[in-house]
Amino acid sequence: MPEAARPIDALEETIRQRAELAAGDGLGKSYTAKLLTGPLEKLCGKVTEEAGELVEAALEEGDDGRTHFIYEAGDLLYHTLVLLRRRGVDLAEVESELARRFGVSGIEEKASRSK
Repeated sequence: MPEAARPIDALEETIRQRAELAAGDGLGKSYTAKLLTGPLEKLCGKVTEEAGELVEAALEEGDDGRTHFIYEAGDLLYHTLVLLRRRGVDLAEVESELARRFGVSGIEEKASRSK
């Protein structure tokens, strides 16, 4: 991994590579490949589970709670990246959507989606 690369970018690239391998020869040995090729409901359930664990960890106090929260955030980001890949969405597309929202109030942005 190049020094300037963000770990999340390297992770996205690894997930992309695993998706290509899984599509090519059914590489089922990695956890990522299994998530990418298994039932979509299972992957969605995993994202839901990790989101719940992140929320629970957010309520924990002290240094141990903070460490647990960071760990769970990592799990949620990983599973979200796998789900994005499964849906054929690059992280850059999500970043573009977030950039689009800068300068727009959250209330206005939400209202624009319901029109």
